[in-house]
Amino acid sequence: MISSMKKKSNKKLNIIILIIITLLVLYFSLKDNFLETVTQIFTMNIWYLLVAFILLIFFWLFRSYPIYTFCKKINKDFKYLSAVQLTLRTQFFNAVTPFATGGQPYQIYHLKQLGIDYASSTSVVIQNFIVYQIALVFLGIVALISNQIFDIFKNAELLQHLIALGFIINALVIIIMFIVAFSKKPNKVIISFGIKVLTKLKIVKDKEKKLKEWDEYINRFNKCANILLEDKKTFILNILYNFLALCSHYLIPLFILYSMGNFNAFTAGISIVTCAYIMIIGSFVPIPGATGGIEFGFVQFFGNFITGSKLSAMMLVWRFITYYFGMIVGAIALNIKKVK
Repeated sequence: MISSMKKKSNKKLNIIILIIITLLVLYFSLKDNFLETVTQIFTMNIWYLLVAFILLIFFWLFRSYPIYTFCKKINKDFKYLSAVQLTLRTQFFNAVTPFATGGQPYQIYHLKQLGIDYASSTSVVIQNFIVYQIALVFLGIVALISNQIFDIFKNAELLQHLIALGFIINALVIIIMFIVAFSKKPNKVIISFGIKVLTKLKIVKDKEKKLKEWDEYINRFNKCANILLEDKKTFILNILYNFLALCSHYLIPLFILYSMGNFNAFTAGISIVTCAYIMIIGSFVPIPGATGGIEFGFVQFFGNFITGSKLSAMMLVWRFITYYFGMIVGAIALNIKKVK
């Protein structure tokens, strides 16, 4: 009961923080050129905006395929539509939690509801996270190399340091996830230590029974992880699906730019490189949706190609499409009951 109340209060706090930061972002984005920015937004070409929304849908569809293929190996009856529904619901939980930490626990819970045991579902979620992180870091490497060769961002020295930090953090996350997924010993040492502490605190009563349960869990988890990794072709294809998903996501600013009648400010390649930089910065901002940090990065990087009210309008529309719209769709998907 107390735990449930704490969860609810944490969720409310996250939403309050999100609203406050969003209002501050809106204030600073609109305070100097409110009328011009609003005019830019309301005069955008709807057809190019539609393409931007379609790119977001492609992002969801590509992101759903890896979790579908991983689950299919464990449960042959698992449907692609279930993976899409899970991806949409995950959007909501990622959006309202710091560092997008709410998505993975929900995925494990939801997969258990679909008949995949906790050990297998945990393994699936970690594998899915690993292939996504590899694609994210790979695009980050492409962005870093492109900037070194073409000197795209000339006046962003501070942000370059943040990019380096974000890149290191994401690379470390991949290494840690590989250790968790494929090495039994560290998992068993950590679990054993945790159970001993809980036993001393009188929370766990039968230490040996609990150790045996967790030992079986880790063995199932590790077995499932190895089954998924044995199919290297599928593993590589799933990295490719995430790569295509991210490219779809990173092209959205380009079509928002086109919707304002500007076809020359930057190219598709620059849109992808710039968004790769922004998302790496956003990965270590400890606020739901990385709100504040993402917008700052967007303005600083895209400010090299477009300025004034057009930049503000592009940032606000981009943020609505890629973040708030996804949160809304995720909330709707979360409340749609399965009709049998």
